[in-house]
Amino acid sequence: MNSLEANTRNTKSKGDVRSLRLKGDIPGIIYGGSNKNEKVSVSKKMLKSLIDKENFLSNIITLNLDGKPQNVLPREITYNVISDEPIHIDFLRIVPGVKIRIEVPVLFINHETSPGLKRGGVLNIVRRKIELKCPSEKIPESITIDLDGIEIGESFKISSIKLEEGVAPTIIGRDFVIATLAAPTVMKEPEKPAEATESEDATAADGKDAAPAADGDKKEDEEKKSPEEKK
Repeated sequence: MNSLEANTRNTKSKGDVRSLRLKGDIPGIIYGGSNKNEKVSVSKKMLKSLIDKENFLSNIITLNLDGKPQNVLPREITYNVISDEPIHIDFLRIVPGVKIRIEVPVLFINHETSPGLKRGGVLNIVRRKIELKCPSEKIPESITIDLDGIEIGESFKISSIKLEEGVAPTIIGRDFVIATLAAPTVMKEPEKPAEATESEDATAADGKDAAPAADGDKKEDEEKKSPEEKK
């Protein structure tokens, strides 16, 4: 589990927040549960290093607030529209038993052992993320789909995914598709049978032999004609 150092902030004006950012810190807030909201600040450098990691917004982190650890979930990051630098972040407290909605990434493994992919099949990914409703302490890091032994024409639906107890997709009432293994879009032209190839070669050879013979016949006819006929 990733961790991040945080400090309580007492900013009361836009000027205070601006000064905080100039020092290299980012303002944030912790909310959720029965406790009141807490204003915090975190290092922009450390925060950016975590944002660069995969699935930052769907992974629980330990926030060490003034030396006291608590588990939180990053929920929303605000960016500067010009510099694209983070300027604010929201954290949700992890309260056991409380259910939350969260998008979880879909990961595919064992591409190299899929017969369908080896034969040129194409993996069409319909959903790269799936929104789940689950207890905050049971958030899966990802939904993993195993491609081992998968052939062309097979598909993966949400019903084929085994989720932990208490975890369920927010889309209910239909068995939606996550991905399919489709046939290649460009098919190879089938090779001609050996017999057909030999027959074509033979026909071409006969045509080449017949042409000189026709010329020869023409010359013989001309030689048989009398000098008067040639004129």
